[in-house]
Amino acid sequence: MPAMIRFLPFVSSAPRVAVVRLSGPIGSAGRFGAGLSDQGIAPILERAFRAGRPSAVALIVNSPGGSPVQSALIGARIRRLADERKLPVHAFVEDVAASGGYWIAAAADDIWVDDNSIVGSIGVISASFGFADLLGRQGVERRVHTAGRSKSLADPFLPEKPEDVARLRAILEPMHRNFIAHVTARRGARLSTDTDLFQGDVWIGAQAVDLGLADGVAHAVPKLKALYGDKVRFLRHEARRPFLRRFGLGGGGPGLAAEAVEVAFAAAEERALWARYGL
Repeated sequence: MPAMIRFLPFVSSAPRVAVVRLSGPIGSAGRFGAGLSDQGIAPILERAFRAGRPSAVALIVNSPGGSPVQSALIGARIRRLADERKLPVHAFVEDVAASGGYWIAAAADDIWVDDNSIVGSIGVISASFGFADLLGRQGVERRVHTAGRSKSLADPFLPEKPEDVARLRAILEPMHRNFIAHVTARRGARLSTDTDLFQGDVWIGAQAVDLGLADGVAHAVPKLKALYGDKVRFLRHEARRPFLRRFGLGGGGPGLAAEAVEVAFAAAEERALWARYGL
């Protein structure tokens, strides 16, 4: 009986490709209203790899990065599902796949970019502000008491200390090595050995291809048709934001004002992430 189904005119035998959009900064659930987290994207990825018996999964990536942990979790989930389902994964970069965005793109088997896509930023950053003189000018005394000499790290209301900088570097450098190991494992011999790719630099379109950070310049629909035929069907999977979240708000009530402030800070942080790449 199964052999006869393919000859029925109303049953499609065209290959199917699941398409998942991964757009926005990367952070733990709730940090960015429209961002990416493993918790938020997990059900979408699970469905994409399993529903409709796809022949492959395509990732549409547009992210300036964010949390190293969430980037690693999402990338690991993509690889785990790809290995379990034995499906090829293709990544297509839109505006940018930088830092954590590139970590996720590198989880695919191949990466395709636009001529103007920004790719790379293989590094780790810690950014903050210093207000060492602000409280004193306002007549406010800062009092901090800790149990454990390392409990207070890089207090923004105190002058920066060399030992704090050293402790931050001790955190950032292992993260950077993990990022390098991930990219090296995924891209392998495709990576150029003539350029140091791991200093946080970014490249545009064909430059990224020449350096082995991407496999070619191509857009999703024509490339997938070239790979799977003109009759390929696309199964699109996207996260749906709660209705009020579309307006930058949550469920209302007594916490609405506090949530509005949180949303404003998240929006400012998100804007800063995109602004690093002129977007």
